[in-house]
Amino acid sequence: MTHAPRPHSAPDATEAPATPPASTAGAFDAALRALRVWDTELPAFDPADAPDDPLELFRAWFLDAAAAGQAEPHAAQLATAGADGLPDVRTVMLHGADERGWRFASHATSAKGRQLAARPYAALHFYWPLRARQIRLRGPVETGTAEEAYEDLHARTTGALAAALTGRQSEPLASTRDLAEASEAAWERAASDPAAHAPTWTVYRLVPQEAEFFQGDARRRHVRLRYRRPSPTAPWTRGLLWP
Repeated sequence: MTHAPRPHSAPDATEAPATPPASTAGAFDAALRALRVWDTELPAFDPADAPDDPLELFRAWFLDAAAAGQAEPHAAQLATAGADGLPDVRTVMLHGADERGWRFASHATSAKGRQLAARPYAALHFYWPLRARQIRLRGPVETGTAEEAYEDLHARTTGALAAALTGRQSEPLASTRDLAEASEAAWERAASDPAAHAPTWTVYRLVPQEAEFFQGDARRRHVRLRYRRPSPTAPWTRGLLWP
């Protein structure tokens, strides 16, 4: 008796996923093992000389990183929590830092905007490898006024305005052609109407309750200085952490 051939079926869900080619996996592992960090002269940092306020130290380290040639020292990782309580992270650009907090901006309708509306608490992380330095900030996030949002957007480049006017950030995109058409229209509007505004553009301020400054050391004796305060009006306390 002969049997008809069985139709092709999808792999069983329990089957192990296909592994990448050995050459790719081997090259990846070799490259990963060969990498080194902080292959440069590192700055000294004595926490005993640190100022009482972390804002002053942040500004000093930021200026030092920029002077050292660190690419995009104003880029930071912003961590929020989704509706499911799970963490989410992305890179944003710092728009300012003063006594009111560390400032960034986005659309209120974006994923991070919705997450901050539901849970107005976040963390910011800066990493400047040329100086082996990291800064971590955690605290509540406040929303700026509509006037601040307008001033923020129009203090930037035509490209930044065009990107904001394109809108629909974090929404599903059907094709790159749709993006190209919307972007082209936004660029034309930004160029012809520099006063145009994106109503959902929003300024956010992270008001830190905790700030940690990490100075890397070639012998792995890293210095970690943490500032803490329970409220914006309370004085800062500080202490060292084991690396």
